[in-house]
Amino acid sequence: MSNIRAIRGMNDILPGATPYWQYLEQTVADLLARYGYGEIRLPVVEQTELFKRSIGEVTDIVEKEMYTFDDRNGESLTLRPEGTAGCVRAAIQQGLLGVPQRLWYSGPMFRYERPQKGRQRQFHQIGVEAFGIATADMDAELVLLSARLWRQLGIEDCVELQLNSIGSLAARDAYRSALVDFLGQHREALDADSQRRLESNPLRILDSKNPDTQALLDGAPTLANYLDDESRADFEQLCELLEAAGVAYVVNPRLVRGLDYYNKTVFEWVTDRLGAQGTICAGGRYDGLVEQLGGRSTPAVGFAMGMERLVLLLEESGALAGREPAVDVYVISAGAGAHRAALAAVESLRTDMPDTTFLQHTGGGSFKSQLKKADKSGARLALIWGEDEVAAGTVTLKPLRDSGGERRPQQTVPTGQLQATLQGAIANEIE
Repeated sequence: MSNIRAIRGMNDILPGATPYWQYLEQTVADLLARYGYGEIRLPVVEQTELFKRSIGEVTDIVEKEMYTFDDRNGESLTLRPEGTAGCVRAAIQQGLLGVPQRLWYSGPMFRYERPQKGRQRQFHQIGVEAFGIATADMDAELVLLSARLWRQLGIEDCVELQLNSIGSLAARDAYRSALVDFLGQHREALDADSQRRLESNPLRILDSKNPDTQALLDGAPTLANYLDDESRADFEQLCELLEAAGVAYVVNPRLVRGLDYYNKTVFEWVTDRLGAQGTICAGGRYDGLVEQLGGRSTPAVGFAMGMERLVLLLEESGALAGREPAVDVYVISAGAGAHRAALAAVESLRTDMPDTTFLQHTGGGSFKSQLKKADKSGARLALIWGEDEVAAGTVTLKPLRDSGGERRPQQTVPTGQLQATLQGAIANEIE
C-alpha cells in the first residue's frame, strides 16, 4: 500500500522553518498594533457568490483557480482565494463600518495554480485593510507602514515600490475600449494568453510577461491619458506625501491588479531576488467594493503580503542569520532519583528564566548516549544530574561549544546557586 502524501502545492512547514515564520508574523503583528490596526479572524470557507461578485467572474481566479464545492445542503462554497472580500463581508455583516476601521488578518489562501518557487496552491497572506477614509494620506500610511516593515526585517535594499493609478470605473472603461481597439488590430501578434484576455479582461494584458507582447504595448494607448481629475489629483498627492517621507518609488504605467474591485491608486513592492515570482506585497484602493457587496458606500484601501515569498526573500538576503532555532540548555539525568530531581529543578528554572530554552532528555539511556544527543541538539550547555549529585545537593554544568577556540571547563554547582551560575554561563557563551 502506497503512502498518503500531501496534496501537490500544499506543503508542510517543518519545525526547522517555523521559527522564521513566527519571527515574521510577530514582527508584522507588533508593527500593525503600533499603527492602530486591530486583528480580525475570518473563515477559510465563504459562499462562492462572494468571490464572483467581488473579484470578477471573468478573472483567472474565478474562472480557473478557485477550489469550489457544494456542501450537503447544495450550497456552493469556496476556499478563500484572497482575503479582502471576506474582510469586507465581515465588516458589513458585523456592523463595523459606522466609523473608520483599520483591520488586519492572516492565514492560508487557496488557488489552483501550477506550483513553483514562491507560488503554491495553499499559500499564506497577511492582509491589511482600512475603511472609511477616502483621502490619499490613507494610501500613504499603508505604503509607509510596509516600508517600515521592510526596514525592520532588513530587506529594504531588496525591494522596489511601484505605483500606478487605474482611475475611476468610468475612466477605466473608456481606456479599456481604446486598448481593445488597438490590440484588436494586432491580435495575431499577441501571445495565446493575451488573446484570451482580450475578450474577458484586457487590462491584464498590460502586465503580460511575454516580451513580444510587451514590445507591442509600447505603441498602445496609455492609461494615464484617460484618468479622471480626481484620480489624477489623489495620485499626485500620494507621490508628494511619499517624497516628503523619503520613500522612493517608480511609476509603472502598466501596473494593474488582477482583481476587478480596484480603482484609483494601486501599488506593488517587487524584488529581483526571487525570479518570476517577484511581487511580495500588493494592494490599492477599492472604493466601490463595500457597496458592491451590499453595504453603504465606503472608501477603502488595503494590501496583502505573501508569507512564503517573504520568508524566501529573508533567507535569500541573509536577514534571518542568527535566528535559527536554538536550544540553550540540554538537561541530562541518570537514575530514578536524579530524573525526579532534574524534572523539578528545570521546571523551576523555566519559571525563573523564561527567555532560556531547556530541552529535557527523556527516554533514559547512559550518560554517554545522552551527552551525544546533547551535542547534536546544538545546545550551548548541559546540566547533568546523577545519583551522586543528588546526594551531594549539586549539579554539573558542562559547556558543549568552543568559545574563543577552546571549550570552558565543566563545574560542579550547589543547587542553591544553580540559577545565578547558569545565567552567568549563558552570558559567557553568548559573548
